[in-house]
Amino acid sequence: MRVLVVEPEQRPREEEIGDSLAAMQKIVGGLIQPIHLDDSVVLVCNEEGKFMDMPANRGLRDKNGQMYDIVFGTFFLCSAPADCDHFASLTPEQIERYRERFYTPEMFWGVDGHIVCLPLEVD
Repeated sequence: MRVLVVEPEQRPREEEIGDSLAAMQKIVGGLIQPIHLDDSVVLVCNEEGKFMDMPANRGLRDKNGQMYDIVFGTFFLCSAPADCDHFASLTPEQIERYRERFYTPEMFWGVDGHIVCLPLEVD
C-alpha cells in the first residue's frame, strides 16, 4: 500500500509497504495505534511511543492550529475508508495534502510548565 512515512527531524516521504500487521509494526517500531485525522486518513504510530523514549516527532493540531498532542517516533499515514475494515493506499491528493501538513520537522521543549514547539530547518 502507498503511504506517507514521517520520521523525526525528516521531511515526509512516500513509500510502498505491505498491508500486513508485521509490516506496519516494523515502521513504527512496535504496537500500532491508529489516530483518525479525517474521515478517510489515519495516522499510524507506536502505541507506546511516549513511554519508550522515542523522539518527539510532530505536533497534532486542531482546526484552530492549537496543538493538542505530540506524536513520538516514526509514523505513517494511510487511507482508512469508512466502509472498509482495513487500511489502504493514499490517493495522490491525500499524499500532497498530508505531505504539506507534516512537511516541516518540529522540535519540542518544556519551558515554565508549557511545551514550546519550533520548526526545524533541514536540507
